[in-house]
Amino acid sequence: MALQRIEADYIIETANNPHKAAEVMAGEQSSGTFAKVPGETPELKARAAARVESVEVISEADLPSLPGAAGYDSAPIKRARVTLSWPIDNIGPSLPNLVATVAGNLFELRDFSGLRLLDMRLPEAFASAYPGPRFGVAGTRELTGVTQGPLIGSIVKPSVGFSPEETADLVQTLCEADIDFIKDDELQADGPTCPFNDRVRAVMATINRHADRTGKKVMFAFNLTGDLDQMRRRHDVVVEHGGTCVMASLNSVGLVGMIELGRHNALPIHAHRNGWGYLTRHPMLGWSYVAWQKLWRLAGADHMHVNGLQSKFSENDDSVIASAKTCLTPMFDAKSCIAMPVFSSAQTALQAPATYAGLGSADLMVAAGGGIMAHPDGPAAGVSSLRRAYEASIAGISLEEAARDHPALARSLMGQAA
Repeated sequence: MALQRIEADYIIETANNPHKAAEVMAGEQSSGTFAKVPGETPELKARAAARVESVEVISEADLPSLPGAAGYDSAPIKRARVTLSWPIDNIGPSLPNLVATVAGNLFELRDFSGLRLLDMRLPEAFASAYPGPRFGVAGTRELTGVTQGPLIGSIVKPSVGFSPEETADLVQTLCEADIDFIKDDELQADGPTCPFNDRVRAVMATINRHADRTGKKVMFAFNLTGDLDQMRRRHDVVVEHGGTCVMASLNSVGLVGMIELGRHNALPIHAHRNGWGYLTRHPMLGWSYVAWQKLWRLAGADHMHVNGLQSKFSENDDSVIASAKTCLTPMFDAKSCIAMPVFSSAQTALQAPATYAGLGSADLMVAAGGGIMAHPDGPAAGVSSLRRAYEASIAGISLEEAARDHPALARSLMGQAA
């Protein structure tokens, strides 16, 4: 049976009775307020109030996780899993208003010293209201010509400072290295030293020449992050010059910006999550990626960054794999909204076995900077070592065995072990 109500799962921490605290959440995020008011009749509450679907106490805490909460002088601090639901008629199938409903003022309530949104489930009406990924895994594979295995990609480094011509020179090097995908760094935008339009012209001239000569058209994700009209114009410039991908920084353009880009786009959207840490790093505050990424997939993201295993960031490997798996998990019966997970941050051949084993799928993209450019035998060897590492992992062959007849992989493993 199709879901008729919006549902959201949380973990809460409170010194109050967890069942009463959940009722406070439900009231704050629907028809209630701190005092009974005229007009909130039983009939209205039956029609519009949020409902507490379940409360499960899971543990106790010695100290409150966050400041500013009430009632912690003597009461025990309990943690619980809570599920709330809302009638969709409260807001209709609106992503911006969904965020206000499931992740609004409740984070500020004094009843809680911890509150985190874990997951949410949405009625099919949301699938009809938003485009979802227009390309996803299948469309990305078609545009790149990579029909199986991971897409091997890299990032333009240095992050900023290159001119359009210097960027195009690096792109030429990576094209000759047999790369599948290249992206702007999220810090590269439309500055005077590397204007967006000039960068597109220079880079696509290089990519198009390479495609004419070899038959392989490398996908380049141009960072068009900006105001709404700027993003539309920049998208159209990429299309005009034969580009096959654009990139947006999700936390910078916001949900409405991504929705409008998703409705305008004729190219895959590479969604970068920079800034994600401030929404999630504390385990008792903010969002789980499992919940958060659903917004962006529905808005139109085709590729979603998920961090990488053994990376430079604080996220643990289990969380990275869980994030990647959820990008490949259908959201609705009528529209799957599948997005390709992008593994990045200090990725090399060494992470290939655990990445493939954890995800259980080759529908992924690896964005490796130093793992390719810093290979002792050059970028072509870096690309080759990564590709061979994933081929071996998919075939169930150890990296050590695969490296015996693959010098580039052997040299990569030696460098990582040093």
